[in-house]
Amino acid sequence: MAVTKGFNELILAFMQDIYYAERQILKALPKMAKATSHPQLRDAFTQHREETQGQVERLQKAFEVLGKRARGATCEAINGLIEETDEVIEEFPEGDVRDAGLAACAQAVEHYEIARYGALIAWARTAGQKEIVSLLEETLAEEQKADTLLNELANSEINQKAFARAA
Repeated sequence: MAVTKGFNELILAFMQDIYYAERQILKALPKMAKATSHPQLRDAFTQHREETQGQVERLQKAFEVLGKRARGATCEAINGLIEETDEVIEEFPEGDVRDAGLAACAQAVEHYEIARYGALIAWARTAGQKEIVSLLEETLAEEQKADTLLNELANSEINQKAFARAA
């Protein structure tokens, strides 16, 4: 007979998912920064890598609050998003078009993270885990800020330059 899992196991499973994702993102961001020719996009990737390290540390604290060891579980979603990013780097030459693709790929990662952190915050709040809520809200704010910056960069010049190059 299958073991029935409850709400706490759901929270733990999603925390393991996002923990794995954040660690993979830490590895991907330097490659993305190196692959872009846009200085502000490079700076955004570099700065977000530093933030991501703090996010990993906050997740480790959240695991501690639950009395669990920080451990990731393979997240196929983030693996797919990173694979898509690698394809953009490999298939498009350095320049404006690649930069537009990298910005879009980075936003897809941010949107995934925002969705995961939003669910985890709601669940932790429901479970009365105020310390976890506080830790994850700080991370969610950083993810939203990164998404906003990527959107501004893409819409202010990156997409226009890519379009002009392709025209």
